Amino acid sequence: MNVPFLDLQAAYRELQEQLDAACRRVLSSGRYILGREVEAFESEFAAYCGARHCIGVSNGLDALELILRGYGIGPGDEVIVPTHTFIATWLAVSRAGAVPVPVEPDEATHTISVAGVAAALSARTRAIMPVHLYGQPADMDRIRNIAIRHKLKVIEDAAQAHGAICRGRRAGSLGDAAGFSFYPGKNLGALGDGGAVVTDDDQLAANLRRLRNYGSPAKYQHDVKGGNARLDELQAALLRVKLCYLDEWNQRRARIADRYLEELAASPRLMLPIVADGVSPVWHLFVIRHPRRGDLQAHLSRCGVETLIHYPVPPHLSRAYSDMGFVRGTFPRAERLAESVLSLPLGPHLSPAAHTHVLSALKSFE
Repeated sequence: MNVPFLDLQAAYRELQEQLDAACRRVLSSGRYILGREVEAFESEFAAYCGARHCIGVSNGLDALELILRGYGIGPGDEVIVPTHTFIATWLAVSRAGAVPVPVEPDEATHTISVAGVAAALSARTRAIMPVHLYGQPADMDRIRNIAIRHKLKVIEDAAQAHGAICRGRRAGSLGDAAGFSFYPGKNLGALGDGGAVVTDDDQLAANLRRLRNYGSPAKYQHDVKGGNARLDELQAALLRVKLCYLDEWNQRRARIADRYLEELAASPRLMLPIVADGVSPVWHLFVIRHPRRGDLQAHLSRCGVETLIHYPVPPHLSRAYSDMGFVRGTFPRAERLAESVLSLPLGPHLSPAAHTHVLSALKSFE
């Protein structure tokens, strides 16, 4: 049996009739940019997240960058970011002209360390950008408390956390603003690139609607130096269909994660995910750790099981940030994770038989 890491074709097959109808609706409308589909999706996704505003944008990276620019954060400012994350978190800060200030992850959850955030504050800090890693929200109550005391913005990188809940509130409503990605492999994925900003901040929402559209609130009126970062009508229509199934598909992910946790609990060398109190993750990824990660991944590949590594090169060791002068050993927690984490197949269309095969392959290695 061959088990893919994530079966996107199965997701399309389940919703094919509705997705095809959404495509036809857009194609026959004659309106392809910032029309009714984008407006409807923005309203529906804002309501889903429990926020007043949703601004559809071109991708998750642009969502984070535009939030920073919308708040006037740029050259001379610092933004606290995790060391263990996809590089887009850092790139958003750099593209806005600010400086990313790295903070190590919590040993248990792998989300950003609250103690590390407090230690990283400086007179130049303007915002904290926690990542809801693997679909599990960061410790937002404590992060918010730090932000309130120091008058900082909290910007959620919620690219992996569509529908995740922290103490009764959904990701997207846990900070001042949140950036989402709708990359096809996300829990709520488009059939191409897409993203959104969710916020209760009326002024920020108005700023972002201009910034995403050439700085223009009306045609040929350009108030600021904006760009082109719009969510298109076709992706919005497809996302409207898939949003209706997000909770159900997240529940399927949770059942698969529960089975992993139950059946692998006795494995002597596997380190399994730890879920923080008061949190309901959406299991975008199921990430284990193993001291012989390379051997385990090779074994699973021979068994027909596809796995991925999130993330093999920490941002501080990438060539893109070599100018910051970080060397190996600067952030040892992130480096240890990069050397030991392994993401197992998990998605709403992983069949019980395929899941059993993955578990058997894992146990045979142990």
